[in-house]
Amino acid sequence: MTARLRPVPARRPARTVAAAVCAVLGLGLIGGAVTATALTGGAGAGSAEESAYDRAHALWHTASVNSLFPPTIRGPQAGPGKADRVWTRIAVAPDSDCATALDPGLAATLVKTGCARVVRATYTDATSTNVTTVGMVFTGADEHDMASLAQRVDAQSLDERPDLLPRAFPAKGTVAERFGAAQRASWSLKVLPDVPVVVYAVSGFADGRAAEGPQPVTAARDAKSTAPAAQAGLGHEAAGLAAGAERALRSALNPPTEAPE
Repeated sequence: MTARLRPVPARRPARTVAAAVCAVLGLGLIGGAVTATALTGGAGAGSAEESAYDRAHALWHTASVNSLFPPTIRGPQAGPGKADRVWTRIAVAPDSDCATALDPGLAATLVKTGCARVVRATYTDATSTNVTTVGMVFTGADEHDMASLAQRVDAQSLDERPDLLPRAFPAKGTVAERFGAAQRASWSLKVLPDVPVVVYAVSGFADGRAAEGPQPVTAARDAKSTAPAAQAGLGHEAAGLAAGAERALRSALNPPTEAPE
């Protein structure tokens, strides 16, 4: 097979010089961009992370109630024996300051983080026999302070101290109206070092019976425990709802983007 060859135009000195200049300028711009990226350490990515962290500070009043506390939370394999659980929201508390929403011991523990606002909601299980209050403590802390708090909680086992129990939120006219301080049976407390938020959950019986020694979720989920909280699965209730609240929080902070049609 043959093909017709196209004539090659004669070279023009002016065009040759212009092309050379453009090539030099292009290489200079590319080199400058590479140098700037190296000097800033990839500031673009860091700025995106910082803006997400900053957005989280205000999420308690910028996000909708349903996004932070969904009407229904599912916990696949979250119950005793890895049974699936479903919880229904029955009450949402007005946003509060830390002194109002938290017991003094827990409020004092979080004061160094600049405790800003607390949002809470109470859920019940499918049988309406257990009730659980889930809360999010929004702080004014930066990433360093939150990481320090997380390390302190872990090192000192502050999440297992009964004197730092989260406060329950009872609601009149619901199955949780008798869910008070004495009914708190199991709880979870987790500091999120990458988000300026502390997530907690505290569970109890809906019939108003007093708890016989509250247990942290680590103890209340022990299959060998004979304590009422463990036998009733209240440790699984608190742990499962705390995990569900954390998922909702992260989804509200980074909502999924819709794929273009």
